[in-house]
Parts: sequence; structure tokens; C-alpha cells
Amino acid sequence: MAPRRVSTEAAVAETAARSDVRAAAGAPAAGTPGGPGSSDPLLTGLRRAGLLRLLVMHLLGRGPSYGNQLIERVGELTGGLVAVNPNTMYPLLRALEAEGLVAGEWEHPERRSRRFYRLTEAGRAERARLAAEIGPRLDDLAAAVDLIRRELVGD
Repeated sequence: MAPRRVSTEAAVAETAARSDVRAAAGAPAAGTPGGPGSSDPLLTGLRRAGLLRLLVMHLLGRGPSYGNQLIERVGELTGGLVAVNPNTMYPLLRALEAEGLVAGEWEHPERRSRRFYRLTEAGRAERARLAAEIGPRLDDLAAAVDLIRRELVGD
């Protein structure tokens, strides 16, 4: 079977679409810690599983918030282990809004201002699904880190 040929334009469009999906899913850009090709074994699998989506929906479940506030809260909640920048957070929020999982409203509707997001009922269901899926991975990670700590530091 002959290899499939793709035009340059189609290849670029496909690559752009994939990078948008990765960013919206919370995966960092190539070459950053935890990104594609990263040697960070602790967070890469969790990011791919939707950890950032889960964290954002969890935080929005506590009450409305805006993008920069979510960036700070994710950093605080994870002790800085999950670093998020605006180029990751805002595409993720737009994707969640497009999926109907969050709803956004401008702080001052008459002019462009901060956009506050809140979790929808569909978002609550998705948050529960993701938590059930990612929870065991977090438990495995915590157990592995505890074993390493006990081995290196002692009981």
C-alpha cells in the first residue's frame, strides 16, 4: 500500500489543530516540563488524563472565577507542581465553554472586562467522571512518592 500523501497546508492545519487540542486539554507545549518529549514521569500521564481540566472544573465548582485567578489557584493547590500560563488556561476555558461544561460572563457586559466562568450541570457531571478516572492515578502517584520518600529519608 502506498503511503498517504498530505498537502503542506493540510499537514500544517492538522498540526495546528492538534496543538490547540493539547493546549485545551492542559498539556504544556513541547519542550516544557511535562510536555511532549518530557522526561517528567510524575505528571505527564496525569496531564494527558485531564488533570488540569479536572482542577479547573473543581475550582469552578467552588464558585465563579476568572482565568488569571484560576492560574494562581491551580499553582497554590498543587504547590507549584502544575504550572499553568495564560496560553494554556484561556484556550482550555474556551474549550470547556464550547463543550457546555462551563459558562462565561463578562464582569461588565457593556465593555470587555474580566470574564468569570462558572461550572454548569454538565460540567459537574464531567468533573465527577474525571475525578473517578484520575483518582486512582493520583493514589498510585502518592503511594509511589511515599515509598521513595521512606526509602531515601527513612520512616
